[in-house]
Amino acid sequence: MTNLDGRRIYRDAPADRQRASLAEGRIFVRSKLVFVVAVAQNGVIGACNVTPWRLPSDLRRFRDLTWGRPLIMGRRTFESIGRPLSGRETVALSRDPAFAAPGAHVARSPEEALARAESLATSMDAGEIIVAGGAQLYDAFVDRADLIHLTEVALTVDGDAVFPPLAPGDWRETARERPARSAGDEADFSFVTLERVRD
Repeated sequence: MTNLDGRRIYRDAPADRQRASLAEGRIFVRSKLVFVVAVAQNGVIGACNVTPWRLPSDLRRFRDLTWGRPLIMGRRTFESIGRPLSGRETVALSRDPAFAAPGAHVARSPEEALARAESLATSMDAGEIIVAGGAQLYDAFVDRADLIHLTEVALTVDGDAVFPPLAPGDWRETARERPARSAGDEADFSFVTLERVRD
C-alpha cells in the first residue's frame, strides 16, 4: 500500500507509527532495523576507510548475523569490501549519480535505501534489515534502529570514523559474551546485544 507521494505504508502497522512516519516524511519500515558494528573503546570504527584491527571471530559473527538478510551500507563501505557479499542482498547508498555498484542495488537517499531494503526483506522472507556502516549511515539511522549487535573491541585506536553516541535511557543490554581469542584475533573483544527501550 502506498500513499499519494509513493511512500509505502502497511495495513498491519500501528496507526500512530504510520502517522508519525508519514508526518516526518519517512518510510515506515515493518522489518527490524538492526545495526551490526565493531567499536573500539574510544568509539572509533574505522581509519581511512579500513577497519583498524583484525578480528576473524568478529567477521564470522558478522556473517552469521547478516546471512539471508538485506544490507544497507554507504559507498565507501561497499568499495572497501569490493563486491556484494554472498548470501545477502546489498543496498549501497551514494548521492553521486555516477556511482555504480555491480551486483548490488544503488540508492540515492537514506529513505530510498530503506524502501529498497524493505522490499528485499519481503522477497527474502527476512524480518530484519541490517545497517552495516559506515559512520554517516549509523548516524543517519541511529534514532530509528531497533537492535544493535555490538562488538566491543578492547583497543584505543586513531581513526576518522566514529560510532554515534547512544542515549543510555534508549537502550537496554540484553546479552553479553566475551569469547576467547581465536587464531588471528588481534585484541580481546565482547559481543553485546542492545535493544531499544520502547515506551
